[in-house]
Order: sequence, then C-alpha cells, then structure tokens
Amino acid sequence: MGLMDTLKGIKRPGPGVAPVSPDELASKILATNHDDVPYRIERSEKSDLKVDLKIVDAQWYEIFAKANLTKTYSIYLLLDEAVSEVRALERMGEVTWKAGVPTVSFSASGFQGRTIVAKEFGTGFAFKAPHPLSFGKVYEYRFNVKDIKDPLIELITGSGWSYVPVASMRKVRRK
Repeated sequence: MGLMDTLKGIKRPGPGVAPVSPDELASKILATNHDDVPYRIERSEKSDLKVDLKIVDAQWYEIFAKANLTKTYSIYLLLDEAVSEVRALERMGEVTWKAGVPTVSFSASGFQGRTIVAKEFGTGFAFKAPHPLSFGKVYEYRFNVKDIKDPLIELITGSGWSYVPVASMRKVRRK
C-alpha cells in the first residue's frame, strides 16, 4: 500500500486475494448483522448498503436513551465491481432526546466524509429498587467508530476488494 493510499484512508486487500463477486460480498456484509451489536446493515435505496446505529431499535433504545447518546453514525457503501472497490461515506449527526424519544438530525453541525476517531461512553448508577434499598450500575455504554468500521474493512479487504473512503454522497449513489 502506498503513502497516498494511507493518507486517503484507502485499505487494499493483501497480495493474491482474488475479489469475490459483488453479490457474495454484499451477502457477507449483511451476514454481520446480529442482535448483540448496536448497528444494523441493510440494503439502501441511495447506495448499495447502509450501516446505521440502532437508535430506535427496541433492544438498544433504552441503553442509548439512558446514556443520553448525542451522536448517530451511518456509513453508505457502494460496491464498484469494475475496480473491486467499496466506496464508503461516513455521516455523523446529532441526536436529541425529547421526552425519551430520539430525534436524529444531520444539520450544518453534522459531519460527512472520513472519520478517523469518534468515541462516546458512559456509565450510569442509580437506585434500582426501593426495598431493599439497592444502588448500582444501571447501564454501561460504549460507542467507538472503530468497533463498527474495522471489522467491516477487514471483511471487505479479506474478500479481495479495496475500501475507499469518500467525502461526497454523489460518490456512493447508485446510478
């Protein structure tokens, strides 16, 4: 991998790794969905695939609400078969909680492009029960972009494709 690739955040497959078909790669990426991860990957109308934090998913909703999560994170993925590249656009937005309900916005203060580091974490302690009086941890929350992105990049490059971050939605839009 060259210096320019490194500066641009491009990750290439190892030598001799033949690219799988776009359908096989999409299937592998979609297969990483699990109930125990705080993100969801699905097919997208704007692009080929979209990765989203599970802000409104019932299982994660309570954890995010208690932690007062303030960021949301998405990745749009376009599989370009002609050059065996997955172009990726990352977007971060703001979440506000009104009466325990999340409102997600991508405003001028939002971000899109390539995220190098983004972390949020929190732990909450409270009285859990009045009789007997018990005090303890009620949630523990950790969000790190690398926890979502790194395994995805490893899967893509291990399948013979390059991971190419882009800074514009038009570069990941399906034509």
